[in-house]
Amino acid sequence: MTFPRDNMIYRERHCPPEEEKLHCLIPAPKGYVTPFPWPKSRDYVPYANAPYKSLTVEKAIQNWVQYEGNVFRFPGGGTQVASLGAYLWSRNVIAMSFAPRDSHEAQVQFALERGVPAVIGVLGTIKVPYPSRAFDMAHCSRCLIPWGANDGKYLMEVDRVLRPGGYWVLSGPPINWKVNYKAWQRPKEELQEEQRQIEEAAKMLCWEKKYEKGEIAIWQKRMDGDSCHSKQDESQVTFCKSSDPDDVWYVPLDLQLTNRQFESAYPDTSSSALKNFPERLYAVPPRVASGSIPGVSAEKYQEDSNKWKKHVKAYKRINRLLDSGRYRNIMDMNAGLGGFAAALQSPKLWVMNVVPTIAERSTLGAVYERGLIGIYHDWCEAFSTYPRSYDLIHANGLFSLYNKKCNLEDILLEMDRILRPEGAVIIRDEVDVLIKVKKIIGGMRWDTKMMDHEDGPLVPEKILVAVKQYWVAGGNSTSTQ
Repeated sequence: MTFPRDNMIYRERHCPPEEEKLHCLIPAPKGYVTPFPWPKSRDYVPYANAPYKSLTVEKAIQNWVQYEGNVFRFPGGGTQVASLGAYLWSRNVIAMSFAPRDSHEAQVQFALERGVPAVIGVLGTIKVPYPSRAFDMAHCSRCLIPWGANDGKYLMEVDRVLRPGGYWVLSGPPINWKVNYKAWQRPKEELQEEQRQIEEAAKMLCWEKKYEKGEIAIWQKRMDGDSCHSKQDESQVTFCKSSDPDDVWYVPLDLQLTNRQFESAYPDTSSSALKNFPERLYAVPPRVASGSIPGVSAEKYQEDSNKWKKHVKAYKRINRLLDSGRYRNIMDMNAGLGGFAAALQSPKLWVMNVVPTIAERSTLGAVYERGLIGIYHDWCEAFSTYPRSYDLIHANGLFSLYNKKCNLEDILLEMDRILRPEGAVIIRDEVDVLIKVKKIIGGMRWDTKMMDHEDGPLVPEKILVAVKQYWVAGGNSTSTQ
């Protein structure tokens, strides 16, 4: 609350310095229980897991959420974060939702309790941690982002992450302001100007308006922007100096468009260039086929896919709950090309593919081209989510990657923070690194077991599996299941 309100700075990431980091385990709230399995979890959340009733009062007329006995029920109405994603899942579409920690009390936490992908984030002064040309659609329903302000800076960021031919959907103010300005309790002149600014920014970006009815408007990013580059030349924007539009970690959100020369050399990442899901899970991604990821050929990609099919098959022998639906929210902390998530793919679960900012290669764009989701992150910092967000965490080579970059203890404590009680961890790494990790875990209330590589004990890479014990604030270590 001490940060400036301008451009949502106070809702952005502000990590404490090293000397102020906390080194402690965070207990679950009293009465915490394992979330319901999908699809029941989409509609019901145990009250004890997220004991916040204010939304049921504040948004009662919008039908967001209702409190019924010991559970919250989500009827599907209103604009509750990630509800669109919850219902798109039944159409085999996965959404990457984000929202700030706001006055509505833990909307992102509710989404994750429901088993729907979401992270804490905001369009403010820095770029969003997603690769360029990754999404088929971007959707905003009453998200209160000033789209027309700052000369369309936020729409330029949407343009960066949209694939050619992708859609931007805006629902709510200022669309249909002539009818709704009284209900919204805003001056009609203000809403009219807001929509004018949005329309002007969309034209500058070469977007084509495809639809407007009621409170919904839809624009489409053109497949080829050459036909309107003259409009961009007449505008006040500049083109990115960086040769990498995926370089986004703490990069300021400026009035810059992707350089045309880069666009012309970029592989075709439009939806038409990709196979339909789920075939695209194993098809060679355009960024790999074009050689855009150094050191990753089509052959290397296929080898990686086959390797992870083998690894996941071994994981399922180690932990038979992987096929049961017990683990809904899964994280891969060092995702690479997304092979772990692809091999694990199931309607019962989703995987947050994290590509570390210090990874040798920026592979997140290829992960999205496989029909998966993910995010950039530096594991020397906290991850943008609430405690107890994930049921299972996978870490392949992560501790070797971060060795001497930051304290392994900090990474393990962050894993514990975001892992649910009785959640599982699978760490794959070199044996000498795992010995260090296991020593730290000894004081973390995790039950662990070291296992040989599936190819036998002579392979120096080992697997450390762990289960976080159940314990709650003021309680004991006995499971409530």
